Amino acid sequence: MGKVPWLVSGRAQSVNATNGVTKALFDAETGTLIGAGICGENAGELIHEAAAVLELGGRAKDIAHTVHAHPTLAETFAFAAEVVEGSMTDMLPARKK
Repeated sequence: MGKVPWLVSGRAQSVNATNGVTKALFDAETGTLIGAGICGENAGELIHEAAAVLELGGRAKDIAHTVHAHPTLAETFAFAAEVVEGSMTDMLPARKK
């Protein structure tokens, strides 16, 4: 699972929407997206990317390597994939339990 608080998004900060969160769930073996949740201001305008990736059988790697406009709230979906891929540079990695 890749989970990204919108607090790390420059766009969220600029429009005072830092209380949102984007989550993406991927199959551990294949990396294929199996579900997503986006909560926050205008989340309904962001979920379309997850729906398209689900329909196409996209993987975390596909999402992480797709160019996303910056700064946008939509790029938080790419951030979630980058968390899974280990390439996220906009926030610290989660603590190991």
